[in-house]
Amino acid sequence: MRILFATSNLNKVEEASAVLELSGHRVEQLLVDGVPPDFEEPKELGLEAVAEAKIDQALKLIRGTEFEGFAIMVEDSGVFLDAFENWPGAESSDVEREIGLEGLLGMLTDNRQRGAEYRAIAIVSDGVVKWSSTGVCRGRISEKIRGDQGFGYDPIFIPDEGDGRTFGEWGEGKRSEITHRARAMNHLADLLISPSR
Repeated sequence: MRILFATSNLNKVEEASAVLELSGHRVEQLLVDGVPPDFEEPKELGLEAVAEAKIDQALKLIRGTEFEGFAIMVEDSGVFLDAFENWPGAESSDVEREIGLEGLLGMLTDNRQRGAEYRAIAIVSDGVVKWSSTGVCRGRISEKIRGDQGFGYDPIFIPDEGDGRTFGEWGEGKRSEITHRARAMNHLADLLISPSR
């Protein structure tokens, strides 16, 4: 199945491709007039609401275009810290931009719990059928920024199923099986059995 991923984040496209192409699906970035779509996101309502809003907007955006009828994918993800209730969650990218990783680490210096998890929700729809999947990667927040691989919170997130390194310290491809996004994509691969253009 050809899947057009509605995101401006090429790292997400690459990670989704690495997983879904193993099941015979081709993932490409959705570009409308040469640019990725920009969505309104109800972040205050959580990850699932953001993903649902994105898929609805994406399907409306392609209606009447050459892309209508193709499988469209959206994804929303965030990191959730045990020390705070449901935070930063859907606002993870905003928090990272506003206070940075150092700022977040500074909030955890008073020996608060360092447990955390990445969560992802991915939805694929061809305009008729909708497939939805979630993925979770449990871990903890490091005491300092370590590594320059990945993106987002990767340099401070140590997965429980890893070897003590942050995702930011792992080389390309070594973490694809255990990430929140990979888990969501693997589940999607199992769900995507209907043919599409």
